[in-house]
Amino acid sequence: MLMQIPKQNPEYSLVETSPPLAARLRYKVGDKISTTYDLVEPMHYLYVNVVKARDLPVMDITGSLDPYVEVKLGNYKGVTKHLEKNQHPVWKQIFAFSKERLQSNLLEVTVKDKDIAKDDFVGRVLFDLTEVPLRVPPDSPLAPQWYRLEDKKGYKVNNGEIMLAVWMGTQADESFPEAWHSDAHNVSHSNLANTRSKVYFSPKLYYLRLQVIEAQDLVPHDKGRAPEAVVRVQLGNQMRSTRTGPRGINPIWNDELMFVAAEPFEDFIIVTVEDKVGPNSMEILGREIISVRSVPPRNETSKLPDSRWHNLHRPSLVGEEETEKKKEKFSSKIHLRMCLEAGYHVLDESTPFSSDLQPSSKHLRKKNIGILELGILSARNLHPMKAKEGRTTDAYCVAKYGNKWVRTRTLLDTLSPRWNEQYTWEVYDPCTVITVGVFDNWHINGGGDARDQRIGKVRIRLSTLETDRVYTHYYPLLVLQPNGLKKNGELHLAVRFTCTAWVNMVAQYGRPLLPKMHYVQPIPVRHIDWLRHQAMQIVAARLSRAEPPLRREAVEYMLDVDYHMWSLRRSKANFFRIMSLLSGVTAVCKWLDDICTWRNPVTTCLVHVLFLILVCYPELILPTIFLYLFVIGIWNYRFRPRHPPHMDARLSQAETAHPDELDEEFDTFPTTKPSDIVRMRYDRLRSVAGRVQTVVGDLATQGERAQAILSWRDSRATAIFIIFSLIWAVFIYVTPFQVVAILVGLYMLRHPRFRSKMPSVPVNFFKRLPSKSDMMLY
Repeated sequence: MLMQIPKQNPEYSLVETSPPLAARLRYKVGDKISTTYDLVEPMHYLYVNVVKARDLPVMDITGSLDPYVEVKLGNYKGVTKHLEKNQHPVWKQIFAFSKERLQSNLLEVTVKDKDIAKDDFVGRVLFDLTEVPLRVPPDSPLAPQWYRLEDKKGYKVNNGEIMLAVWMGTQADESFPEAWHSDAHNVSHSNLANTRSKVYFSPKLYYLRLQVIEAQDLVPHDKGRAPEAVVRVQLGNQMRSTRTGPRGINPIWNDELMFVAAEPFEDFIIVTVEDKVGPNSMEILGREIISVRSVPPRNETSKLPDSRWHNLHRPSLVGEEETEKKKEKFSSKIHLRMCLEAGYHVLDESTPFSSDLQPSSKHLRKKNIGILELGILSARNLHPMKAKEGRTTDAYCVAKYGNKWVRTRTLLDTLSPRWNEQYTWEVYDPCTVITVGVFDNWHINGGGDARDQRIGKVRIRLSTLETDRVYTHYYPLLVLQPNGLKKNGELHLAVRFTCTAWVNMVAQYGRPLLPKMHYVQPIPVRHIDWLRHQAMQIVAARLSRAEPPLRREAVEYMLDVDYHMWSLRRSKANFFRIMSLLSGVTAVCKWLDDICTWRNPVTTCLVHVLFLILVCYPELILPTIFLYLFVIGIWNYRFRPRHPPHMDARLSQAETAHPDELDEEFDTFPTTKPSDIVRMRYDRLRSVAGRVQTVVGDLATQGERAQAILSWRDSRATAIFIIFSLIWAVFIYVTPFQVVAILVGLYMLRHPRFRSKMPSVPVNFFKRLPSKSDMMLY
């Protein structure tokens, strides 16, 4: 088993680190007092909270004042918004200056008057940094104080007062996420939010089940023609249709449609009955609009809600006032059953990388079993993504686990960013995956329709982590591009999984992966992929509307939206994964063959002795098997993985992929390539599929031969087999089982000089059995 692990390129491997984290130091000294930020290195900042000012003097001839505050420390300068015609302005803005980049021991806070030509000086306050107090949470916030403004000579004149709070703190300060940072000194106020750290939550999703039963009294436009009715249902951007019902004005469908609905339920269900009057022509017979809020919920296996009859209104009346609809004396009817399924988990991620498996209803959710803590420390050797613009990289990270998304602040124009931000999630199932992606921010100063560029992604499965252990590694950021595999740098993470309920965690391994409803009333397979795609689109659209937005391209990359698309490279990778599994079976068969052929006489003799013992004492067979499994597990404990698994370039066949295969993988759907390239790829796909077709045919042939043994398709072969079976039945009945087992075992383990190189009689008999290959049309 250990020999089957391919050697990874050292450039793409993990690098274990030992940063000076508080969590490591705490365990070394035995101190059990935990801190909020013990998985990251402390970073000290000078915080300046500009609250408001009062009694500012008038500076213009017109008698007005447009004040703003300039906070200056060395070459770094932060500016508040200017407020027009206000002598008592309120700013409530916080500035943060990194202690590592302090270029002066003097902090200057200046109030100025915005003017067209040159801004006027109003007054200032100076602070000596050696006298600034230190604040560490959970201390209460520092109370701001009033300071009288001074003129340029340092005299306190009647120039008004300003309320400020100045202190030294760390990134654990509650003011840190919203503060203006010195590393973003050239970012405008309108775009400053695009560089700050934020926490997002995915919308709560439900499956909406809609059963179209029947309709009555449909009125076609052509009175002399029986309508061919089809029901089209739309929910937001989702649209599904029933099959074409039988001709007539009272069609019956009994079709079930599934949709994805998100809280708050602001969308409407539009049910439209159409008449198929031609191959590509439809006429609307009636329409009904239903609010999703009026649809009853259904928890687990409770009875489906009662069906209801709805009026179908003419398209001209849809959307009009209720009084106008009541004037309609006659309307067609449609019979519907609808419910919001709260007992399912809406799949919005690819199944192998799921981070949340809880049902939609909070009443059906189990208690958490632990806590996951992630420290996003830093990155190194990032690729310059904006080299053409004369910049390096404006990197930020996005982490996703469950319904909680986090986004770090953007560090501008650096290839070695240091975030040192820590986040926490509740864990309900250990067999889940956390995903961390790194992106280059293209919306520092606007950006328009530009897309944030992906730098790389890391996945960590929680079940591979030891509890209460801090893992600190550099993870390679690998991205597959049309021109090949590229390493864009390394991401430094600290991860800790803490279990709070050991019994529940162990019991979780014996429970179903998904909620109960997925097994009691499973969703048809043909709907799963479509519903997952719709759920991904809803999550991406909702998060992209947040402020600041979590970009659609980042959400889609984190959720692996294109995971289901065809890729020759992934197909090869999956094929080699299967071959790697079968190689273990092949190794066992080879070991047995070596024993039977006496390749190693000592081993063969020991197997003879073990075989005779087990035959004479059959009650030892099962204990021996389980003891053997226990010993193997204990033996392999020495070789257990010392670090979490990560992206494997060799397993993914990313290093050896042909450029044209990658170009095909990154092609759009439908394709935009020229016809000659599409024809070449189609021919290549046909050749690969031909080989798969041959393998599948061979497997079917072997199975049909096994079925033909007793099917009398070959009467002589079936007669030979059943006569032979009768003889063996009598022989085994009159002969003790141990004797039969010893005879068969010794025959199988006989010495090579008693063996023949020709195939055995059973093999020859099986290969002569008929299959259905000769009935196929070729």
